[in-house]
Formats: sequence, C-alpha cells, structure tokens
Amino acid sequence: MRYEYRESHNLNKLKSTSLLLLLCSLLVVGGCSPLFGGKKSGDSAAVALASEKVAPYVEGKSEVLSYVWTTRKELSLTFNGMADKKTMVELLDALEENNIPATFFLPGIRVAEEPEIAKMILDRGHEIENNTLNQLDLQNMSYEELYKEVKLSNEVIRKETGITPRYVRTRSGEYNEDLQAVTAQLGMDAVINYTINPREGEMQGAKTIGKYIERYITRGSIISMHTDINPDVVGAIPYIAKAVENTGYKLIPLNELVNKGTKRKPLEQIAGYDRIKINPNYSDIKPNIFYDAPTEEKVIALTFDDWASDYTVTKILEILKEEKVPSTFFLIGKGVEKNPNLARAIYEQGHEVASHSYGHEVVTKITPEELQEDLVKAHKVITEAIQAKPTMLFRPATGEIDEKTAKIAMATGYKSIALYDVTPFDWDIENDADEIVKRIINKRGDGSVIVLHILDGTHTIEALPKVIHTLREEGYTFKHMTELMRMKNN
Repeated sequence: MRYEYRESHNLNKLKSTSLLLLLCSLLVVGGCSPLFGGKKSGDSAAVALASEKVAPYVEGKSEVLSYVWTTRKELSLTFNGMADKKTMVELLDALEENNIPATFFLPGIRVAEEPEIAKMILDRGHEIENNTLNQLDLQNMSYEELYKEVKLSNEVIRKETGITPRYVRTRSGEYNEDLQAVTAQLGMDAVINYTINPREGEMQGAKTIGKYIERYITRGSIISMHTDINPDVVGAIPYIAKAVENTGYKLIPLNELVNKGTKRKPLEQIAGYDRIKINPNYSDIKPNIFYDAPTEEKVIALTFDDWASDYTVTKILEILKEEKVPSTFFLIGKGVEKNPNLARAIYEQGHEVASHSYGHEVVTKITPEELQEDLVKAHKVITEAIQAKPTMLFRPATGEIDEKTAKIAMATGYKSIALYDVTPFDWDIENDADEIVKRIINKRGDGSVIVLHILDGTHTIEALPKVIHTLREEGYTFKHMTELMRMKNN
C-alpha cells in the first residue's frame, strides 16, 4: 500500500504546537531524542520550540530557482515526498537501472518515521533536500509557523542522515516572500520551484508522463514529480530516460546543475538594455525597409523567425553549427521569456539575435502605443536572456508592415525594418522538405534574404541541410543579415 498521511495524525489540520509534539514523540520512539536533549525532556523541548517567538527576517530573501541559467544540455530530475518502502525501493531500482541520478525533497515527518528510507536514498547515490516538515499549505501559515516547519525538517534530516539541506521546496512548489525570508534566515541557498511538472495525478500511464517531459525539456530545467501520487511514477522512469536520450540531454543532480550554472547580470547592468524606447514623435522618421542587397556577389542570408521547443531550435542550431553557417534569428519575446537559456544558446553560437516583437501581433492592426510598448518589452526580454544588446533590427509578424507603421517602429530606436525577398512558406506543414527547397532555389538571387521558421511540427529541419548544400553547390556564401545591409550602403 502506498504511503499516505495517516488520518490519525490529521497533519493538515494540526497547528504548530501539536505538530512539534507529534514529531518529538516519533523521535523519542525512534531513538532520536538527542535532537531535543533526551527522552525525558522531549515534550518540554518541543513545547519550548513551539512557543518560541520568531520575528520575520528583514535582512534579505533567498532566490527562487525554477530553472538554472545554463546553455549546457543538462537538467535535473527531482521528487517530492516519501512513499512507502516498497514503492521507494522500486523507484530507486528503476533509477539505478536507467543510470539516472535524482534529488529527493523529503518531508521531515517521514524521515523521522522511516529514516532507513532516507539513508537508502543516499546509499544509492542520490541527493536529499527539504520538503518542509509536513508539506502543509504555506498560505495558511504564519511566518513563525513556516519558520518552524522548515527549521525542524532541516534538523530531522541532519540528525538522521548527516545531510544539511541547501534547498527547500513545498509539496506543490508554491512559494511566497515569507518562505524566501525563512530560507535566508536559516542560511539555506534557495527555494526550489520547477520548470517541468507532469502533474502525475492527472496523467494515466507511464508513457504519457515520459512524452510530456520530452515535449518540454529545456536547458537547465528542473523536473518535479511525486513519489506518492501516481503508481506509474516508477514505470515512467524508463520513458524519462528515453526522452532525455532522444533529445541529446543529460540528467544530473540538482546541486551539480546549480553549481555549474552561470550568474546573470540584472537587466539594468547590460549595455544597451534601454536602446529601444517609447517615442511618440515618429512623423518625421524616414523608414528604412530592407529586403535584399543589390549586389552581384553570390552571397545570401539565412534568417529564422518565431520560436519553438528546445528540441526543434536545438536541431536547427546543430545543423547550422555542423555546416558552419552564420544566421540571423528574429525571436518572439514571449517565447524567449519562457526559455531564456535557449536564446542565449543561439547567441553563444555566433548568430545574430534580433526582435520579432513580444506578442507576435500584426503591427498594422494595433495602435502606435501598443506597438511601441510591445517593442520595448521584447527588447528588454531578449537583452536579459542573451545578456547582451540584441542586433538592432526588427522584423514584423507575418512580414506585414506599411510606411506609417515602419516609422512608428523605427522611432523607438531600430536601425531598419528587416524583411526578406525569399519565403518558401515552410511554416505550412503541407509543404514537405523537397517543396521548401524548390521554392527557395526558384526565388533566390545574389544578395537574397531567405526567411525560414523555427516552429514545431514543420519540415524545416529536414529541408535545412538540403537548402545549405544546394546553395553552396551554386557558389553561394552565407552571411549575417547585417553584413548584407552594409553591402547595400557601400
């Protein structure tokens, strides 16, 4: 039978004092009374701890990690809760068989009840962190109650395993400023949230869980699952291992993922973060719309619009890297906001990164104020993600723009509206790879700008190597879009 909180304990309704008394009795029975100074003094020590007054911490708050800043293709698998021993053994066996290291966030009350399970997790080479004492709803807890929930769980884990937790996560992953302050007050490193939560309680079948994780894998992501909700969590492990293998990623322990992560500058410390600004005085702006370079040199620019899953964009990047092709990416801000590590990976590979707006609205159908606000927001999101000033070009959604709208956009600070002269309609899933290649070859010319799309489910990945090889056979050299623009000015 899987572990569930015993109704006799009624943990979800107990207040701080009774919780501490319960834990104390468990520790005494389990021979762990030294935590409170001995068996006889156990109850009085628990009462003293329960009655201790704790003032809110005002000297800082710990950070919240929903993912780790990194461009490495690495992520972590984490678990909440501690199921019954049989399930935990099966889960640990499955992890070992699939060579997966994991991080377990354990509730202190369960560690006190069955410390041998916690020790078994460590013996199998996994990590242990703090899942609070009883996994209660923190929204209904005072600062003092929350402090004791986390502190006592830390003490239990330390006493039973010798491990001092660095991180805390609630059962649901929710957090508030009080939890951040408590974590800082206790000298812990961070509150852990998650990037990927397959919601096992709503999913039927291990394979479904694995497919969900494969769909949402990203660099630096933190997968959060539960040991005590869905019996298929054990069966899901091989599918998770396969998902990671299929996408070319690697699962590593959470502490390693965090330690290998990079520190990011705040937006305001990045040069050029405020280059795009609201400017209502656009009537005298001279629009500069670029389609292609008027040259007889056999040069061409590959550009990519939109946003997609980590898997799709990574496949595009791998092809470009293998073929040594520089490109220009026009990214949608709201997509970058959800996966900034991927935008940084594009930039680190040497490609130009520019704006395709934040919300991907057709610019001729929104007000001047809405357009400029959108462009400012997109610029800041992309700047913070790549940790550098983006290439100062803007490409409107669907390529639709008129003279007035071009003036409005350029008034914010853009040097040019970057369009194109070759579009193979690769966004249409009805166009297969051969059709995409044929459309490009039929329309390309010296100085052409080709627009392709980074979208899931299309045939662009299949077509891209064929496009590159065919154009090279025709004698073309690939350039960044800004290089073609400079040719126009010569």
